[in-house]
Amino acid sequence: MSEFKSDFLRTLKERGFIHQISDETGLDDLLAKETVTAYIGFDPTAPSLHAGGLIQIMLLHWFQKTGHRPISLMGGGTGMVGDPSFKDDARQLMTPQTINDNIASIKKVFASYLTYGDGPKDALMINNADWLLGINYLEFLRDVGRHFSVNRMLSFDSVKTRLDREQSLSFLEFNYMILQAYDFVELNKRYDVRLQMGGSDQWGNIINGIDLGHRMGTPQLYAMTSPLLTTASGAKMGKSLSGAIWLNPEMLSAYDFWQYWRNTEDADVSRFLKLYTTLPMDEIARLSALGGSEINEVKKILATEVTAMLHGRQNAEQAAETARKTFEEGAIAENLPSVDVATSELDAGIGLLSLIVKAGLAASNGEARRHVQGGAVRINDTAISDERRVIGTADVSADGVIKLSLGKKKHILVRPA
Repeated sequence: MSEFKSDFLRTLKERGFIHQISDETGLDDLLAKETVTAYIGFDPTAPSLHAGGLIQIMLLHWFQKTGHRPISLMGGGTGMVGDPSFKDDARQLMTPQTINDNIASIKKVFASYLTYGDGPKDALMINNADWLLGINYLEFLRDVGRHFSVNRMLSFDSVKTRLDREQSLSFLEFNYMILQAYDFVELNKRYDVRLQMGGSDQWGNIINGIDLGHRMGTPQLYAMTSPLLTTASGAKMGKSLSGAIWLNPEMLSAYDFWQYWRNTEDADVSRFLKLYTTLPMDEIARLSALGGSEINEVKKILATEVTAMLHGRQNAEQAAETARKTFEEGAIAENLPSVDVATSELDAGIGLLSLIVKAGLAASNGEARRHVQGGAVRINDTAISDERRVIGTADVSADGVIKLSLGKKKHILVRPA
């Protein structure tokens, strides 16, 4: 479609969010003439979402910003089954308590991107356990299950991938796509939801919901997916060498989150400014035109803008200042991540490898040893090549801490406690 009428689709197109839409003209007409309700489902498989899910949260953000009502659907019901899409094996089943704890923890992040409330355009946080846990199985088979063709379900990429690799797909997981389709129909009945959005790997599941709605008498429903993102070098979004880039601050500090975006590859900067910030497009065009050493300043702007949305402007600017002091002045910045080590342990002396693991800079002594042998480890800005080195009270600087560094960009303050 050459030009969208609706603000929402126009915004998404120019910022690079659109992968597929089930009926572009129909959806565009609907969005242009009325306030529409749309949802995206989130699986509570951990206490926090990670940066890989940010593109979906930004979709909901722009949906609300352009005058519509977004729903963040938590999979409290479907989470008891587990989404088999493109997974190599079945997910570990979680207890209802774990699911509820994860949902309570995940909820906190959404308030940074969406305005929740009772108004016509205020966002809603819904849990599909509200209707899935009370299902009568025989009635569900009769009223919903009869609309599904097993032949068609077997043709979906998410299922075919598992079967082609000769990996088992349990009946439990096979039910997942029926439950997800039923969510769409139920949300239409309860909240007049007309659109489901998600990553491109969810296309088959969303179309399933549209088809089920058609058979069960809903008005026309719509699907829209965003591209599945990888970095320019092919790495998965939301993952770094040291693990997942969590969105909850208690699982990853604002400083470490800022650093992740500061380390964006040159080729990704313009795309990420469009997807992950709310900077105006003309400003993004200006920043994208900068090259050479100026690209590093643009990366700092990207990091600060993305961090400000999640952690607040003050924490983002503090992270930027901490990085500036650490890298440009070589100073010890108080806001660097820190780890407490008992004074008695430092008095007795702690092995360098153990300290590196304790600080979270390596997962094992073997990995820590490789870092030391590779010349990447420094204590108080002095390179350490002896893997048997013992760190003790004598290493505590005048600032009352030991600065442990891995490479140029990872620094931890070891604080005697």
